[in-house]
Amino acid sequence: MTNHTRPARELTITSASNPRLKSLLALRRRRTREETGQTLVEGYEEIGLALTSGLRPRTVYVCEDLFSPAGRAGSQDIGQQDDLLARLRDDRVEVVHLSRSAFEKVSYREGPDGLLAVVDRVGITLDDLRVEGPDHLALLSQGVEKPGNLGAMLRTADAAGVDAVVAADPVTDWGNPNVVRASKGTVFAVPAASATTAEALEWLQANDIRLVVTTPETDLLHTDVDYTGRVAIAVGSEKHGADRTLLDAATHRVRIPMSGLANSLNVAASAAIVLYEAVRQRGSR
Repeated sequence: MTNHTRPARELTITSASNPRLKSLLALRRRRTREETGQTLVEGYEEIGLALTSGLRPRTVYVCEDLFSPAGRAGSQDIGQQDDLLARLRDDRVEVVHLSRSAFEKVSYREGPDGLLAVVDRVGITLDDLRVEGPDHLALLSQGVEKPGNLGAMLRTADAAGVDAVVAADPVTDWGNPNVVRASKGTVFAVPAASATTAEALEWLQANDIRLVVTTPETDLLHTDVDYTGRVAIAVGSEKHGADRTLLDAATHRVRIPMSGLANSLNVAASAAIVLYEAVRQRGSR
């Protein structure tokens, strides 16, 4: 049987109106995240990946009543929350215990597993992105609005071994809790920066990175381009695609063949298709 014994010094909050919980709810707003330099990470898998990536949470809020003794949620193996909690304690992270009602108030996901962490805001500047070696592969998204799409692209970037992800003129920020959730925590594993389109293009040029932009406005298929060497693959916004500035700067404009009635693919799916063509050409990384 799992032992939920807690150190006596750890704070317990039972009231859903506690001021500390109000500060957690405020971190759902971008303005608050930017002012405080903090964001939220919820879930065993996401917090675990953040730790593996070297991130140390400021505080972790836990509700043992929501822990899964078997380490499972339905048919999914979610791991042992107690093991992760012990790991956090070993790293001297502040642990705050919440009642079930208090935790459910601050949780932003369905079916919470009893773990919610406050971490420093994620994302770096273009100047902090390291471009090393002749085979640097980057993903650039321009004007993407939906956190789920940004998160999905991060998961693909992590799986494909992408060296950097740049959000040009983003509508949301990397610290959006729904970006963190959709990325399954890979936002902490993949170097991710935000910039204007002009700044991103200057960065590409300064680092001798070729730009391949997806668009229906071309006859060149995505499989007919050489993706070896230093390359950035770019996708545009959900509604409008890549703008003229990005298209004019492209080394190649490519399209993904489509045979159905729909005239476009989901932006995250488009990014995945072209990225994995690059992976195929480059061989196993």
